[in-house]
Amino acid sequence: MAAEQGLALYNTVAQQTAAVLIRSYSTSFGLASRLLAARTRLQIETIYALVRLADEIVDGVAAEALVPRAEVGVLLDELEADTERALRTGYSANLVVHAFALTARETGIGPALTRPFFASMRADLHQAEHTEASFDEYVYGSAEVIGLMCLECFLQGVSLPDDQAKRLREGAQRLGAAFQKVNFLRDLAQDFETLGRSYFPGVTVEAFTEADKHRILDGIDADLLVSGTAVAQLPADCRAAVALAQDLFTELARRLRATPAEQLRTTRVRVPNAVKARIAARAVLTRRVSAHRSRHQTPDLAGSERQP
Repeated sequence: MAAEQGLALYNTVAQQTAAVLIRSYSTSFGLASRLLAARTRLQIETIYALVRLADEIVDGVAAEALVPRAEVGVLLDELEADTERALRTGYSANLVVHAFALTARETGIGPALTRPFFASMRADLHQAEHTEASFDEYVYGSAEVIGLMCLECFLQGVSLPDDQAKRLREGAQRLGAAFQKVNFLRDLAQDFETLGRSYFPGVTVEAFTEADKHRILDGIDADLLVSGTAVAQLPADCRAAVALAQDLFTELARRLRATPAEQLRTTRVRVPNAVKARIAARAVLTRRVSAHRSRHQTPDLAGSERQP
């Protein structure tokens, strides 16, 4: 087979760059993404790579590189403009943006989802506290739209009844919201001490109580309940990966609930790698069993399915 060249080679290099970036930053993502079909995994990697790139501008290496705060905002604006241009033209000189645009143009992701994301990233540059309304808007842009982008990849080429598609969209949003709220709770002390932020409305680190913790976790559990129901309705080739991601964050939420509120003011709770590996192994086994059953199920005369 002839070697790739021109645009095909550039596309491949861009996608490889996105994969290296996100796998280097997130072990949990790497675990879950391995359960996706190759094409879908590549698409999801490009989405999370762009998200990570924006996050590093706002809260990461840009500050470490001593970029002035005003210039950080300019960099974020330029990244958004480059992203929209790439969505329109199919090309960017930024390899991560180019890879994302390939996915977006294949799946139908457009500015209706990217603009809320960049708006939430921009809010982090000037907003240290949130009202209920601004918190909901922030979580939608920073997390729920990411779930919706991933769903576009999962459902590419799949035709669904409107009611099922609506349930899946709600599940994707609620799972994204749960992930974000878990991260906020886990990083409560770090966000306040390092970034001066308090995301949860009416919650301060100095006065954080058990009641605050349980109220936040009750909301997270409600999100995970809705998203967990939707996971079972996803296409088989992505279901195990999403279930694994949900299980990892459910475990983290469980550990947060078991940790005293006073300790959360100073400690970052995490899921040990051994526990992550055990949850991942369970997901792999479930996937294999499901695939085996799917291959061997045959309809009986009444139209139902039975095991051999």
